[in-house]
Amino acid sequence: MPPPSTQPDPSEILRQVRRIELRTRRLVNSRFSGDYHSIFKGQGIEFAEVREYQPGDDVRSIDWNVTARLGRPYLKRYVEERELTVLLAVDMSGSQRWGTRGRLKSTMIAEVAATLAMSAMHNNDRVGLLIFTDAVEAFVPPAKGRRHALRLVRDLLAFEPERRGTDLGGGLDYATRLLRSRSVIFLFSDFQLGDGSSAFERVLRQAGARHDVVAVHTEDVGDQVLPRAGLLRLTDPESGESIAVDTSKGDTRAKHVRRTELERERVVRIFRSIGVDEIRLRTDLPYASALLSFFRRRERRARR
Repeated sequence: MPPPSTQPDPSEILRQVRRIELRTRRLVNSRFSGDYHSIFKGQGIEFAEVREYQPGDDVRSIDWNVTARLGRPYLKRYVEERELTVLLAVDMSGSQRWGTRGRLKSTMIAEVAATLAMSAMHNNDRVGLLIFTDAVEAFVPPAKGRRHALRLVRDLLAFEPERRGTDLGGGLDYATRLLRSRSVIFLFSDFQLGDGSSAFERVLRQAGARHDVVAVHTEDVGDQVLPRAGLLRLTDPESGESIAVDTSKGDTRAKHVRRTELERERVVRIFRSIGVDEIRLRTDLPYASALLSFFRRRERRARR
């Protein structure tokens, strides 16, 4: 008898996409669209024309070369460059495809990515998708429109990675080299760096110098807290290695909590030293408040 198929059911994926669209559409229309627009207005300014100086114009905009050539003062006029490119760079390693509080991290990522993609769509921005593990596994070039945004959500829900490991530095470096002009990169991961923290920090610093990188940190209570359930065999979802742990011992559970706290503190220090914003998401909490808090922080900073 052949083993059951592990491929996602297309009809179920379609139902999930529709549910996510309905949920995120309400959020975007009622709460996020204006916030997104206010903090992501475009990549900067671009040259529009040279015109003759008029009383009241800013003298700092005078084009002295044209002025000298024509004998009358002329100035350069610029307009805001409206179109923005957004890339959703998603770590789809083994540790992202589990959860202990009602939903998987990967499912939460699909919903948040849909919210950001819909917000970008309302702002007439282009959105792309990069999925990686310890290798780049899929790339959807940036484009506009509702149909394209829903395609990204479908791809996230249906994607079955070939590998389980993580190479955050490699994924981010690939994303940086893909994007020719300054863009916004939302980097989704649980940021379990292990021995790769130095390499990741170096690549993140390079990416942050060229692009606006936002770290979307996915967490589950089970990442930090071990249940008091006696002897358990725990398996690393990325390496496949397993160990037996006696969770009835209080010091064992406390050491695990402290170890994860130290890892999180290390990641936060890296973000702060580079100036990367972080959106912290948990599978047991609504993501809308975390996104709204991020938008508000950005807006306050832009007013200073």
